[in-house]
Parts: sequence; structure tokens; C-alpha cells
Amino acid sequence: MKKAGYLLFIAITMLIVPVKAQNVAVKTNILYDALLNVNAGVEVGLAPRWTAEISADYNSWTLSHDRKWKHWFLQPEVRYWFCERFSGHFVGAHLIGGQYNVGGLKNGINFLGTDFSKLSDRRYQGWFAGAGIAYGYSWILDLHWNVEAEIGLGWTYSRSDVYPCATCGTKLAEGKPHNYVGPTKAAINLIYTF
Repeated sequence: MKKAGYLLFIAITMLIVPVKAQNVAVKTNILYDALLNVNAGVEVGLAPRWTAEISADYNSWTLSHDRKWKHWFLQPEVRYWFCERFSGHFVGAHLIGGQYNVGGLKNGINFLGTDFSKLSDRRYQGWFAGAGIAYGYSWILDLHWNVEAEIGLGWTYSRSDVYPCATCGTKLAEGKPHNYVGPTKAAINLIYTF
């Protein structure tokens, strides 16, 4: 009889006491961290299945052998969660924009119509903007910690000045446009929710 009383008390308490879901999450992308990119994001709950996120990425390193990989960008995103926010499957729509100064990176990559091998003996300095869609999944580790995986595809438009080497100042081209279609987001995020 006592057990039934306790169960009834717990059931009534759960109906009366409001339960609050997480409203805010801070995160870092472990993939970007591995590439020595300083990054952080904040995600805010808008409705039971909707959130808005903004993430920022910054890299100011000049690498050895006259290689440059400097950039910054912002990436806001709106997400729809299939179950409840911060848990399970979600889809999102994002924007992206920033600036870059990249060159001297030896490679032979030609991917989806973009010839990245030109970075081997050229430097590109300019800006970019674009949009995309994404899919992801968030695993709850405990009350406050989550791990999330996400992949996004989209389009970016960029304009850049082209230089003959990573440290040269003589321009080969000015304001050269380029359209890119392909991955615009890849993340394995470590998340703390409030």
C-alpha cells in the first residue's frame, strides 16, 4: 500500500511541477579543433522542436614552408528536430560567410568542379558567402553533455585576388569569381546544454 502511495505521489508531482527542457547549448566542433581552428557555437531553443544556432570559426596560422591557411567565418543555422530539441535526428538550413587567405598548400585535389591543386603554387585572398541544408543526430551522454554529428551540402560564391605564391604581393588576378557546390558543413560537436 505504501508503494502505491509513493507512485501516486510521484505521478501527481510530475503532472503539477513544470519540467523544463534545455534552452541553450554551447558547443565546439572537434573536427575543426583537430585542424587547429578556434571555433565555438551557441544554440538556443525557439520552440519544442525548433532551435537556432550560430557558430564561428577562426584560423590565423601561418604554417611552415610559406604555407598560409587563414580564415574566419560565421555560420547561422535554423534546425527542426524530429523528436525534441537537442536530442535525436534533425535537419537544418544554414548560411555561411567569411574571408580567407590561403596558399602554398601542396595537394592534387580536384573535387566537384573545384581545383584545389591550384593552392599548391598560388595564394587566394578574398571573401565568400553561401547557403546549404544539413542533416544530423545528437546523442545525449548525460543531463548536460551531448555529442552531435552533422553534414551539410550547399553552394558558396567567392571573389578572390590571386597571387603567384603564399608570400608574394604581385597580383595575378583581382576579384576572380568562383561558385562552389558541395559540402558546406562537417561537424562532430561536443555540447554542453543549460
